[in-house]
Amino acid sequence: MNLEIIEKFIDRQKVSFVCSVDDAGFPNVKAMLRPRKHVGLKEFYFSTNTSSMRVKQYMANPNASIYFYHKGLIKYVGVMLIGTMEVLTDQESKNMIWKKGDTMFYKEGVTDPDYCVLKFTAVKGRYYCDLKTESFDCGERFK
Repeated sequence: MNLEIIEKFIDRQKVSFVCSVDDAGFPNVKAMLRPRKHVGLKEFYFSTNTSSMRVKQYMANPNASIYFYHKGLIKYVGVMLIGTMEVLTDQESKNMIWKKGDTMFYKEGVTDPDYCVLKFTAVKGRYYCDLKTESFDCGERFK
């Protein structure tokens, strides 16, 4: 399996799915825009509202997964990464992924208290393509 191909595949996707765990232990899935930034297959950064249900869930239980897929006419490709999600509210992290158009969602700009960063750190992954599935570790080599 070529991990560079997986990384390039993720870069081409416009939507990602993030999964959290609720207080009853059930998985919750949400479609989000693609990560604002990523470092290999190890770290992924998303923007979201501090007041969101998902942020509360990650603060209570950081176990998480993210999923990317593409369905073509004949070919389906999917990548699942499992790890933990941190909620970052420090200004440096917020500045790192801020985009000009974000003021549409965060009226007070990059310092808006309802704007935060989700940092996902992958531990392992699973890749599906052409009716084949392969697992991989997200160790040091992905940094």
